[in-house]
Amino acid sequence: MTGSTASARRPAHAAHKSGTLPPHERSILWDTEEQFWTCGADSAQATTATNAVMVFPHPSGILQGDQIWPHLSEMTNWRSVVMAERRVTRCGDIAILTYRVSAQKADVPIYKAFCASTYLSDEDTWLRISHQQTKVT
Repeated sequence: MTGSTASARRPAHAAHKSGTLPPHERSILWDTEEQFWTCGADSAQATTATNAVMVFPHPSGILQGDQIWPHLSEMTNWRSVVMAERRVTRCGDIAILTYRVSAQKADVPIYKAFCASTYLSDEDTWLRISHQQTKVT
């Protein structure tokens, strides 16, 4: 019995139909992501879904919902942030930003990490539903 080439093809799931965003929407998301780093926990909370999940380097670890905010003060308020190797992928109402960050604040060594944030477009507003950082040593 021989296999059909049709059965070897990927199914037509929406996840296989990823793309990108128009420049205006990309700009909104990247501005929101930069403010996540520079404008403090209150600003980050305003652009984050209520039950979002965030993964930070040890000791913070995996945090969800209200667990996030007490830990976020140490991960925000950076005076300068450079995001390199930026990528945006969109699938329906979901956009994923991936990048390498270099962040600085007074009296703290430069923080470098690989990051990914996932946003959901909900009633024409982008809300962060997840964020992950892998520290670069």
